[in-house]
Amino acid sequence: MQKSTKRNNQHPPLSNLTSHPLLGCPSSSFQQFDFHTLISFYPNFYINNSTTQIISPKTMGPQSALSVLFMNALFFFFFSFANAFDEPPFACNQASFSTKSLLFCDTKLPIKNRVEDLLSRLTIDEKISQLVNTAPPITRLGIPAYQWWAESLHGVAASGPGIRFNGTLRSATSFPQVILSAASFDAHLWFRIAQAIGIEARGVYNAGQANGMTFWAPNINIFRDPRWGRGQETPGEDPLVTGKYSVSYVRGVQGDTFKGENVNGVDHLQASACCKHFTAYDLDNWKGVNRFVFNAHVTVQDLADTYQPPFQKCIEEGRANGIMCAYNRVNGVPNCADFNLLTKKARGMWGFDGYITSDCDAVAIIYENQRYTKTPEDAVADVLKAGMDVNCGTYLQKHTKSALQQKKLSEADLDRALFNLFSTRMKLGLFNGDPRQLPFGDISPNRVCSADHQALALEAARDGIVLLKNSARLLPLPKTKTNSLAVIGPNADVAKTLLGNYYGPPCISISPLQALKKYVSNTLYHQGCDYVNCTAVSISNAVDLAKSVDHVVLIMGLDQTQEREEKDRVDLVLPGKQASLILSVAEAAKKPVILVIISGGPVDVSFAKYNKNIGGIIWAGYPGEAGGIALAEIIFGDHNPGGRLPVTWYPQYFTKVPMTDMRMRPNAANGYPGRTYRFYTGKSVFKFGYGLSYTNYAYKFSSVELKQLDLNQYGSLNTIRNETSASYLSVSEIGKENCDKLKFSATIGVRNTGEMSGKHPVLLFVEPSVVRYGSPIKQLVGFQSLHLNAGEEGQVEFGLSPCEHLSKANEEGLMVMEGGSHFLVVGEEKHQISIVL
Repeated sequence: MQKSTKRNNQHPPLSNLTSHPLLGCPSSSFQQFDFHTLISFYPNFYINNSTTQIISPKTMGPQSALSVLFMNALFFFFFSFANAFDEPPFACNQASFSTKSLLFCDTKLPIKNRVEDLLSRLTIDEKISQLVNTAPPITRLGIPAYQWWAESLHGVAASGPGIRFNGTLRSATSFPQVILSAASFDAHLWFRIAQAIGIEARGVYNAGQANGMTFWAPNINIFRDPRWGRGQETPGEDPLVTGKYSVSYVRGVQGDTFKGENVNGVDHLQASACCKHFTAYDLDNWKGVNRFVFNAHVTVQDLADTYQPPFQKCIEEGRANGIMCAYNRVNGVPNCADFNLLTKKARGMWGFDGYITSDCDAVAIIYENQRYTKTPEDAVADVLKAGMDVNCGTYLQKHTKSALQQKKLSEADLDRALFNLFSTRMKLGLFNGDPRQLPFGDISPNRVCSADHQALALEAARDGIVLLKNSARLLPLPKTKTNSLAVIGPNADVAKTLLGNYYGPPCISISPLQALKKYVSNTLYHQGCDYVNCTAVSISNAVDLAKSVDHVVLIMGLDQTQEREEKDRVDLVLPGKQASLILSVAEAAKKPVILVIISGGPVDVSFAKYNKNIGGIIWAGYPGEAGGIALAEIIFGDHNPGGRLPVTWYPQYFTKVPMTDMRMRPNAANGYPGRTYRFYTGKSVFKFGYGLSYTNYAYKFSSVELKQLDLNQYGSLNTIRNETSASYLSVSEIGKENCDKLKFSATIGVRNTGEMSGKHPVLLFVEPSVVRYGSPIKQLVGFQSLHLNAGEEGQVEFGLSPCEHLSKANEEGLMVMEGGSHFLVVGEEKHQISIVL
């Protein structure tokens, strides 16, 4: 165990770090950074600029520490004058006579004409070379190499080859993992995060450290099963939340406004967003079944109201420039070879006009793993004819020529794909001359890791963290009366764990332990377990430590060794001996302990929920670079938690349900419980939308414009016969014009009845009076956040569409409206709406 050194009494509170140099240090130019201020306020730490880690000079000898501090001072000094960035790659250099006269370089022409001119100049071999993610240069036309694969899930990431952090820029803002940001239920916050990511993406490009501007995010698959290793990347289990997240993210990254106005023109993209993985992809590797061969059997009913709506929103409202087709098959057909999915639905029905990429090596597995085709050439032909445009991998580079020779493809099939690819590059401004002289060219690399972006990362972590238990108002801990603190657990002092996956080097790196030490000078630490898997545990040492202090914080949970891409869980309980450690420490401590769960997916913590010795439970997700600070602020009351769970937390016995069963709806006949809060009939550890606060809120329906909806004038009725007969009307038969006329608003009054101000997400649900076969038990129809001081009242207004919010999918996949009563529900308050057919 280690005893912390005493803190300087002049340290500013962590809540002020948004304006402190520690959170305002750009990664490229350090004019804003006051080195002496940092040392005087935070004498225990300095920033290692090669790794962006916070390191303590007090662990070194005096001379070493002084050397390091001096070298860092020199580093900041030299970088404060550094403005020499590499040139970003682009085509159509206006200073070059050889390219200036080319029609595809004429920015006065429509992009359609420019692309057609470019394609007319390419040879077959040149065309084939451009169908893969690593597109080589076409030197004779002055076209540079292009890398389609870059990642920006919750910050510009180093995961794809399109971005490199080996130049002047060494880091980027690392926001909370998506699942935690979703817990804020704040679409405008999601937009601001995406906007910052888009700005930093363009800043990295303008610094010459990007070979492409197409970012393969967001992940908008439904978090259907709690064991899924990539559920952490998603906004959760609800289609409405996931759809709204996709729209906010795409608009922010691509440079639109929050409401979707394209202020830069339809042919100008700040960066390109790509909604993935299309479709019904939510299994990676579970008990020997992997994503490459998995055939997802999905009903048209579940596709209609669960799996497809987020992608439809992403395309129709977000206007995403990219889609990624998934590895898996759906009902026997590989997603990337599905003409009905990619061309008929995405392009035809939803109006998609961007590019479609495969997931990496997804074309190869169609032949090599799935054996869906007889030859590699058949696989290449199938995906291009289905509507896919670019192959992440090399399969199209290797086999397209022979597919042409075998007449399985035509040159027109290649031109169709290349039209979408070069249109995207032109919309990004990469064929318009030096992009630094064009729209978005004024985005300085200095905005990467800017102070406002780092403050936003802290705000997002604060707003997402969820308080799950607070017995006898144990939390927040009193700052003045907590004289000693024990911090125990394998996730307490590992800042990297807070980043989740698909991350880049963060601007700052502060562990929960380091942040908590800023509140209590006498903070003692013990790791407890050897690693997160907790195969070896030091219970006796941890117990002794717990007995000696005023309060204990246990920081446990998961990390990327337990849940990640290509690794699904088989259990929902904490790994190894974590539970034994928690219970032993809780029993020995002087006062009830606080349990913090770091994880993406839900964990069965029933043992802690009902244990009187565990007074507080906090879910912190993977909260990003500022997550340690946010967690400490919440524990000590400098921030009032307001996050709410975006997923159901299931008990361990849910693992009896095969992860391969894609059905959303329950089946009482065979004991299948269904999935997600909309259909799940079993018991939950914590329900979707659950979250506590240090204050209380009361609701009332201030006004609702609708009590009865008469639909008998809009079409012919149909009747479904099952255990309860019901009449229904097809939404398509009502028609868009009439659906728009039926829209109404509901205004909710909200009052903070407690003693502490707070930000509060208001969730509005609809429940049917009778849950007929296939109907959701309840359905989220709207969410908004507002900030209220103690005793303050406010209102939120929801715009509702009966055709969208009071309908359901029938067994044929059609959206229908049934007669009967429905209830708008917020908290314990209900408002009845009757539908008359």
